[in-house]
Amino acid sequence: MEKNLSGTLAIDLGNTNTVIAFQDQKDKNSVLVQIPNITSSPGVIPTAVWYEDPLKITKIGISAINMRDNSNSELFFHSNFKRLIGNPIEKSNKKNILNPNECGEKFFQILWANIPQKYEINRLVLTAPIDTYKGYRAWLVNLCEKISVNEIALVDEPTAASLGINLPFGSKIMTIDIGGSTIDMNIIKIDGGEGKSGPIAELLKFNGNDVSSISKQKIRCAEIIGKTGSKIGGKDIDQWIVDYFIPESNYAINLLKAEQIKCKLSSSAIKNEDKYPTKLLTEQYQEKEFYLSKEILEKILIKNNLLNHLNSLLKDLLNQARAKFCTVDDLSAIILVGGGTQIPLVKEWITNKISKIQIKTPPPVESIALGALAMTPGVKIKDILNKGLSIRLLNRRERKHFWHPIFYKGQTWPTEIPYNLILQASKNDQNIFEIIIGETKKEREYDVIFENGLPKLSEIQSEEEIIKWDQKPLKIELENKSNLGEDNLKLFFRITKKADLLVKCFNIQDEFLGEYNLGNIF
Repeated sequence: MEKNLSGTLAIDLGNTNTVIAFQDQKDKNSVLVQIPNITSSPGVIPTAVWYEDPLKITKIGISAINMRDNSNSELFFHSNFKRLIGNPIEKSNKKNILNPNECGEKFFQILWANIPQKYEINRLVLTAPIDTYKGYRAWLVNLCEKISVNEIALVDEPTAASLGINLPFGSKIMTIDIGGSTIDMNIIKIDGGEGKSGPIAELLKFNGNDVSSISKQKIRCAEIIGKTGSKIGGKDIDQWIVDYFIPESNYAINLLKAEQIKCKLSSSAIKNEDKYPTKLLTEQYQEKEFYLSKEILEKILIKNNLLNHLNSLLKDLLNQARAKFCTVDDLSAIILVGGGTQIPLVKEWITNKISKIQIKTPPPVESIALGALAMTPGVKIKDILNKGLSIRLLNRRERKHFWHPIFYKGQTWPTEIPYNLILQASKNDQNIFEIIIGETKKEREYDVIFENGLPKLSEIQSEEEIIKWDQKPLKIELENKSNLGEDNLKLFFRITKKADLLVKCFNIQDEFLGEYNLGNIF
């Protein structure tokens, strides 16, 4: 009997290929998930949908690819839709039955329904592009309502791609991505560094509930310094290979054979002059054997101006970066992702163009999905405070007590950074301080009224109601007495994994006075 695995599933929806990876909660290593009739290789799913109306036949992945030569494919076959989700600029194929958002939704529905039962999914991690992040996130939030999993988190693609290569937070990185349909180049700055918090996943769903609108755990995306690209990719290279031997061939099987031989010739173990056979269909639908080598492949790429095109894109990218005061010398690394970057000629090109920056080549297709898995345990998906916590202080001017917030409703816990507060003496000759904690029972309400048809906030708002915890206040006694208004006690509040509110106390000279448990937030 096959053992069930329990853990985190990562899905990186790509424009050409989607990658699905799983990490068991007891294992540091990730596995690429294989799904019969959907994956083309372990963990890799062609991002394609076949939706046949009115029969409502839906296929995805390799099953959809196998249908693309059928009749009415311009209506039923959908691909290249991921880059259009949340993108108001580019237009989709109007002949297709489904729009890009619908394509993505059906793709996810079929994929989710076919995940092998041996995987018990406690957490789902999704990736999002940063250039169309806002619209893409809105689509994902709607999609997540229909997915039955307790936790869903979101990470941005460049950050996820960078995490697997051990670069420090705050690094500036150039990414070159040659996928099946596009070339994308960007320079980004990973969040964090210089005393700032590191990258964090955004929580969309927790304990089965949608928290996308209330969670304080918002994504900290990589910053785009420069971005350029074009609609040329691996599929075009496949077509160039076929045209080299059989001009104007339209058979889909020939493109598949060209892709296979291209991938084989991208291996560093193969010599430049060695020739390898591939069988292609001629116009008479007869198979004919042709031979391709690395040397011939390079001639094909150069003849079709690939290197000139890459030079043009790189020049545009570096010009954008210079406008934001970023030069090549500021880069920590160049990351090559996408299958097209594995072609030796492409690797040689970037090495010659930018020789002094280290070039990283993580697994070209699955690097983002595996990076998303690596990122999520590090950021610790957190719970959400369903009430605020406050400390009671004295307002010296008005001579009355008030509640000062420590943690707000909607913040995440356990806390990463303690909340720091300095207390002053409220009277002369004071050396004993009481720490009294309360929790929010009713939040302040701001009523909207209309004057002359225009909305405005009313001058009188309902008061926030704080309920004092039913326990003895913590008393801190200092050796030296203080006078009214003098700083004398430093407090550092934090919430633990067990939901205990702890406070570390120091005097004004930074002498440690002890750490105390003020109570459980539940």
